[in-house]
Amino acid sequence: QVQLVESGGGLVQTGGSLRLSCAASGGTFSVYAMGWFRQTPGKAREAVAAIGWSSGITYYADSVKGRFTIARANAKNTVNLQMNSLKPEDTAVYYCAVIIRPVVATTPILSVEQEYDVWGQGTQVTVSS
Repeated sequence: QVQLVESGGGLVQTGGSLRLSCAASGGTFSVYAMGWFRQTPGKAREAVAAIGWSSGITYYADSVKGRFTIARANAKNTVNLQMNSLKPEDTAVYYCAVIIRPVVATTPILSVEQEYDVWGQGTQVTVSS
């Protein structure tokens, strides 16, 4: 069974940086896309960034464009999210997710929560002002 292990969350001051990593493992599977979503109390989970695995097509929420970068890592089935110029409004639980069904990972699909098949436990990111 596919599992996701997230790492890299923590506490940082405004303007600082953090890098989140997510590794998918378990069984035989192919990755079609990986993404990061975030959620704060009382709000719906929102897509932050995602990447199509073979095409390299990326999606970024408007609120993070120019500050966050998603990329495949050298390790197999691992994705990194580099977060720079962090703001207090970036404070949230960040969830990694993966699509393992054969789909064409276009930009519209990448941002849709329901398209993802497996989710991580979440990692807290707190940005202090």
